[in-house]
Amino acid sequence: MSSTEQLFFLLREEHLWLFCLLSVVLGAIVGSFLGVVIERLPLMLNHQQGEPELSLALPRSHCSQCQHVLYWWENIPIVSWLALRGRCSQCNSAIPVQLLWVEVTTALLFCLMAILMPSPERLLSAWILISFLLVLSLIDWWHMLLPDALTQPLLWLGLLINACSGAIKLSDAVYGAVAGYLCLWLLYWLFRGLTGKEGLGYGDFKLLAALGAWLGWQALPFLCLIAGLSGMVIGGWKIWRSGKQMPFPFGPYLSISGAILFIFYNSHIYL
Repeated sequence: MSSTEQLFFLLREEHLWLFCLLSVVLGAIVGSFLGVVIERLPLMLNHQQGEPELSLALPRSHCSQCQHVLYWWENIPIVSWLALRGRCSQCNSAIPVQLLWVEVTTALLFCLMAILMPSPERLLSAWILISFLLVLSLIDWWHMLLPDALTQPLLWLGLLINACSGAIKLSDAVYGAVAGYLCLWLLYWLFRGLTGKEGLGYGDFKLLAALGAWLGWQALPFLCLIAGLSGMVIGGWKIWRSGKQMPFPFGPYLSISGAILFIFYNSHIYL
């Protein structure tokens, strides 16, 4: 057993509260960055010529109303939002509550993964996967968009992690990526041929391919079943409530299903 594994088991078995606290702090910090990605990446992809340049690093975090650049103490995850009571310190305009919820959700998910994962390698994998899926879910929910800038790295990371860790045979991960893409691609063209409408987006193909790379081809039937049923129920409820047919994002349902299956296959509770 390596020194990293010894420290991992010592912290979790002997000092679980400290292990959870450290995971929450790390999750909140990561969640703060994820909030920036969720807010800025769609704007970067839709950037028009002549508009100010935008990146994940620049311009620095600022109030969207008065352009006040945040001080360091106004950028502490969760704490700053609560201390400022959700208001800008200069103009008193509301700070979007979505930023707080992203930080809180990431912190709680990091803590949950820290409790469930049986080894430091699987814990790190879980943190990476959960972070990507959270960002993809919220961007798709708010913007109907699954950016290649996220789905493609997620696919390659899945292949790389499985190649290094051996949690899933590399061949199964490769077959999972190919099968994940092809099954929704075929469904897309079948639906389009029968109805003349587009029922899915290409981002959905790429997300399922990425999840296939993480989980292996064997998990795809269960993943599609869970995502399809949840999408039908929630999408049908939204249509019934609004009284009209409207497009809805499928990415969040794929992401949640993928996260559930990853936990099921990798958690020490089920091993």
